[in-house]
Amino acid sequence: MKIEEILSKVDHTLLAQDATWEQIRAICDDGMKYKTASVCIPASYVKQAKEYVKDKLAICTVIGFPNGYSTTKTKCFEASDAVENGADEVDMVINIGWVKDKKYDDLLSEISLVKEACRGKLLKVIIETCLLTDEEKIKMCEIVSNSGADFIKTSTGFSKGGATKEDVALFAKHVRGIKIKAAGGISSIEDAEDFIDLGAERLGTSRIVKIVKTQV
Repeated sequence: MKIEEILSKVDHTLLAQDATWEQIRAICDDGMKYKTASVCIPASYVKQAKEYVKDKLAICTVIGFPNGYSTTKTKCFEASDAVENGADEVDMVINIGWVKDKKYDDLLSEISLVKEACRGKLLKVIIETCLLTDEEKIKMCEIVSNSGADFIKTSTGFSKGGATKEDVALFAKHVRGIKIKAAGGISSIEDAEDFIDLGAERLGTSRIVKIVKTQV
């Protein structure tokens, strides 16, 4: 697989709590140079980043992040605010407790309302696979498929584990009409290729661009 193809599927990510504008600007520069799918950055930097990159690069941000237990109203406001500030893509975290409580209608409603708040921009739904059973993951594949969202995403990268090949294969078997994003712990070109081969259309990672830069 050509490195350009891999990079075109990468959401080049920096979500560290201590991320500075200088660091955000640097990953925007890398995103534009290496033609990544987007940069995924904290919401507080979206407006500044969008003004900086203009239409040369998609800006992605996260809401309800990383724990997912904000109220639906809060998540909708965050999504609307992010889009107003220039976000092209929004990655939201579901309420994990609602999965455990089998509040499936509430989960479906929340994702659908957040999608509406995105006003036509891409919505990716993070289900934090490391906290779910396989049965719960399959149920979330069904819910996200029915929600109007665009992607199901494995992980925040801030919990007990990241993307696994088994989870992406499970997603590929059970989603309908949505795409897959693998995120968390993707640390090599070989990892990236494997996830793409299994069905991931996007990869959330900071490492692939760093590896490419060392090879140039």
